[in-house]
Amino acid sequence: MKHILAGFALLATTTPLAAQDDPSSSLPVVTITPPAPLPGIEPPQDEAERRTLIYAMRAQNLDRGPNGLNSIIAFAPDITAQTRAARAGETLLAGRPVLVKDNIETRELPTTAGSLALADRMTGRDAPLIARLRAAGGVMMGKTNLSEWANIRDDNSTSGWSAVGGLTRNPHAIDRNTCGSSSGSGAAVAAGFAWAAIGTETDGSITCPASINGIVGFKPTVGMVSRTHVVPISASQDTAGPMARSVPDAALLLEAIAGSDPADPATAEADARKTRFTQGLREASLQGVRIGVLVNQIGSREDVRSLFEAALDDMRVAGAELVEIEYEPQGAMYDAELTVLLYELREGMDAYLASRPDTGGPRSLADVVAFNEANTEAEMRWFGQSLFRQALETTDTAAYEEARATSLRLAGEEGIDRLLRENDVSLLVVPTRGPAWVSDLVNGDNFNGSIGAGSLAAIAGYPHLTVPMGAVERLPVGISFMGAKWQDHAVLRAGAAYERVRSAEVPQPSFQPWEPLTAQND
Repeated sequence: MKHILAGFALLATTTPLAAQDDPSSSLPVVTITPPAPLPGIEPPQDEAERRTLIYAMRAQNLDRGPNGLNSIIAFAPDITAQTRAARAGETLLAGRPVLVKDNIETRELPTTAGSLALADRMTGRDAPLIARLRAAGGVMMGKTNLSEWANIRDDNSTSGWSAVGGLTRNPHAIDRNTCGSSSGSGAAVAAGFAWAAIGTETDGSITCPASINGIVGFKPTVGMVSRTHVVPISASQDTAGPMARSVPDAALLLEAIAGSDPADPATAEADARKTRFTQGLREASLQGVRIGVLVNQIGSREDVRSLFEAALDDMRVAGAELVEIEYEPQGAMYDAELTVLLYELREGMDAYLASRPDTGGPRSLADVVAFNEANTEAEMRWFGQSLFRQALETTDTAAYEEARATSLRLAGEEGIDRLLRENDVSLLVVPTRGPAWVSDLVNGDNFNGSIGAGSLAAIAGYPHLTVPMGAVERLPVGISFMGAKWQDHAVLRAGAAYERVRSAEVPQPSFQPWEPLTAQND
């Protein structure tokens, strides 16, 4: 026990190292009290175990209690044993601890999607992406909170809330929202609770919480990472992806989890398309790179525009050639997307729930709807399940197929592909989202929908990276880099090059309610 508690002193005394090497690097020093030891944590025997101990103890102190972040639903019961096994040989991740969104199956913990319908129900199996994580020497540290059912239950929800985990809080301002649905993954990485995390995205669920929590988030090309044993929304748009504190760290985690899976036909090309995603990132340059700027998606906020223009100036100084692009997405794209999501949700959820080996839980989307109706106070105090009900009624296959063709055409062939081709650019950039809004369980989310264009990449299934570009009143804002299908490495290189030349100061978590900047605390 004495050896474990000694790890706390290192939070304030360790000399900062690279972000991927030391949890205390560039994080604020906070006052902490040694908690009771976690099951599965033993006195550290080497640096990898010491680092994991610091992450875990930091999370215990700052994630629980009245002002805790509620970002972690459960810790793995064998963290030290995993770390020692990962360090037994030469591995890519060498024992780095990774948190996993709680809609991705892991053998040692329940996978709940934040719903009481699945609470405490073990499947006893690893999703293939988790098997790859372990094989690469990653430590599955625990499961993170999320917007319940990845925010597809109702159209008036509050991001970051689930019946299992409660409301996730933003570490930069604990009264502010984390966005979603990978809320806990974003908050936990920003707070320094793990080296990195894995989130999932259908449309914005990695990139929005990454931007709003001030970290890097990467939504890879759909098909780069297996979706087997991941609670589904859309076979067309779902993907898992890395969330980390730097682009190289995100690329390293992607390298570990990417690859083909015979059970997921969308990943057939993944083995051929994956590469050493970290290769060349440290030396990546924007010199001569032509980048399209989506000027109509910057939004009306002058503070966000100012940050974005400073980021563009950084890229110009680094040698990028910026091309302004006038583009307005068609409303038909979003209408078609909703039809696709509702139809695929019903089909995919029915198949997934029926495949779970646990007994007694729901076996279909209709079962989940019935469970929520029977547990209204616990599940539906703050919002309903209107989207679930719409999904049950979205059964017209011909209409679905037409909608999928429309959404894919407008986002892909006539969207990103056309913009890249006609403007002779390699990438598109735009602010990801605005700053975090105040969390409000009664009235739901209040984000500015005029900022960003991430739905293009989400619907087309193309890569989308967000990198911190500064802050508005200490609330982080990210910049998006989007590219063509399978151009994941090129997008990561551009993001890494920008990250190195970024002139804006990136805020650090305060773990306090938001306050406006003053001359004293600027």
